[in-house]
Amino acid sequence: MKVNMKQISEITGVSTATVSNALNYKKGVNANTAARVLKVAHEMGYFDESRITKVKFVTFKRDGSVVEDTPFFPLMLAGIEQECRDSGMDMLMCTLDMRDGDYQEQVKMLLNDKSAAIIMLGTEMIDSDITLLREITSPFIVVDYWNGDMTFDAIQINNADSVRYAIDYLIRNGHREIGYLKGSFRIVPFKDRGIGYVTGMQRAGLTVKEEYTLELGTTMDSAYADMKKYLKKKCKLPTAFIADNDMIALGAMKAMAEYNIKIPEDVSIIGFDDLPFSAISYPPLTTLRVPKQEMGRIATRRLIQLIKDRTETGVKIEVSTQFVERGSVRAIG
Repeated sequence: MKVNMKQISEITGVSTATVSNALNYKKGVNANTAARVLKVAHEMGYFDESRITKVKFVTFKRDGSVVEDTPFFPLMLAGIEQECRDSGMDMLMCTLDMRDGDYQEQVKMLLNDKSAAIIMLGTEMIDSDITLLREITSPFIVVDYWNGDMTFDAIQINNADSVRYAIDYLIRNGHREIGYLKGSFRIVPFKDRGIGYVTGMQRAGLTVKEEYTLELGTTMDSAYADMKKYLKKKCKLPTAFIADNDMIALGAMKAMAEYNIKIPEDVSIIGFDDLPFSAISYPPLTTLRVPKQEMGRIATRRLIQLIKDRTETGVKIEVSTQFVERGSVRAIG
């Protein structure tokens, strides 16, 4: 017989409203009361009998320098929301922010919630965060993070291959001195793009010059400020740069404009992501387009499959990018 909230209320001696709030991990319930309600619910098999009808989109933040102030992730979220709607699932959003004083409480609430499956945006995760992922018992998939652990499902961008393609494009356009605008926060996607840069250069027989690898902040403002510091030194520039993402590329372009460095006449630049304003920058930015909405839909489809099948076979999905040719690259003789 299915266990209901009224039965849990009778055993715990608290109102059904309090039971509902505790089971849905809403704030305002006394911690001891919530713990007693959850304990009784588990003992009575409430969670085992409750069908998962919710998808919780969890944004993990280490310092927010990559996932905040960018239109990339809202576009992915739109894909998740649409797929949930098509599948009859409710979607919730929450954040795990390591800067918050109640971070451990946030984690505990997430791990205890058996009523929702989880899509974890792991862009800012590092290897030590694998402990958190191993503790999740609900069906879940991680987006934009991978560390070779192979105990969880993940969907990511084919970062290295995409950058290698961009390097080949620059070489076909006559460039041999190619630099790298490297994000200072070395998230996994950036590390993979760095590997793509090095292997692309080596495969073409080109030398990776240390002086052409510039480490810039990961927001547009910090990339702009760091690029200005570099340009003040009046160092020699390569003929082209590949950037870890559009935010870094656009920040660097702004700094170059202030130093009368013309793009693409003096320096060519390729970004990564194809953010909406990359098409209206000056000049419009050549970049690698990530299918953001489709990436969200694919992640949700896989998660729903996990809910239905409870399969133990992990899957790693790589999503291909599309090269978008605009005005920030020129062919040289």
